[in-house]
Amino acid sequence: MKAIYPGTFDPVTNGHLDIIKRCSKKFDKITVLVLNNPSKKHMFTVEERIDLLKDVTKNLENVEVDSFTGLLVDYMRENQVELIIRGLRAVSDFEYEMQMALMNNRLHDDAETFFLIARNQYSYLSSSIVKEVASFNGNITGLVPETVELAIKEKLKGV
Repeated sequence: MKAIYPGTFDPVTNGHLDIIKRCSKKFDKITVLVLNNPSKKHMFTVEERIDLLKDVTKNLENVEVDSFTGLLVDYMRENQVELIIRGLRAVSDFEYEMQMALMNNRLHDDAETFFLIARNQYSYLSSSIVKEVASFNGNITGLVPETVELAIKEKLKGV
């Protein structure tokens, strides 16, 4: 079965990577799908996020990285994918994700959402927290893969 794991991944965290690795053992093919939302200000461009994701998933043979703009269900139809993977860190995540799952299913009858609970060590982790800590020169070692940490530090040099 093919599945997609959509998100902004700005930047990809060890929590994201844990979800990807765990799902790569359960599904035939996982597409990590980078959201291109032009209305948001991102730290990394879509291309940079794709490159970082490709780097940190290069040892996972059944994982590919792609991007999309627009409705997720349109991408699903075009690529014959019926399963969406979403990670949940807390009950508050579930409320939002349940609404999204129901809307996706309303827009595309075959769209199903698979929720995976974050491991304890990642339950507090988000891209926003990583960016905030990094912006104040805080230690982000262990929160993101090493190549992502270096990319963040390089990006913040120019700020």
